[in-house]
Amino acid sequence: MEPNTTQQELFIKMVLAAWESQNKNLNNILSSLTPEQLSKEIAPGKNTGTYLLGHLVAISDAMLPILDFGEKLFPHLDEIFIQSPDKGGAEKPSITELKGCLEVVNKKLTEHIQSAGSTEWFKKHKAVSEEDFAKEPHRNKLNIIINRTNHMSYHLGQLILLK
Repeated sequence: MEPNTTQQELFIKMVLAAWESQNKNLNNILSSLTPEQLSKEIAPGKNTGTYLLGHLVAISDAMLPILDFGEKLFPHLDEIFIQSPDKGGAEKPSITELKGCLEVVNKKLTEHIQSAGSTEWFKKHKAVSEEDFAKEPHRNKLNIIINRTNHMSYHLGQLILLK
């Protein structure tokens, strides 16, 4: 059974509300942690809060081109926070700089998310081919939001360990 427009709009609203809620939770935890807490490992031998913050910025930034919202704003963060491990030796931006980057990326994402029409969310994203999308229509833009919301939730759970 194909969902009707009202069902689609409701589903979109639920997904986007979850995205917004997790972003609010992330901002709340980040504002409650001191730079000293963020610089600590979440557990012995694991990532630091600073690395997780940078990783979340880089992942959110990567959403822009995948969702066809424009180019990455901070592509230099990929090497540090996606392609390399925390202890990889790369010099990391300051916590203040990373928080600023997160604010800028989320502002741009929010602007595009709020202006996207309901039919836009069920279109293919840029990381899937036309052929694969024809076989797997669930690989759409809304699914990217679902995936990234879950990803953020996972790392939020880790950041809470720094309290």
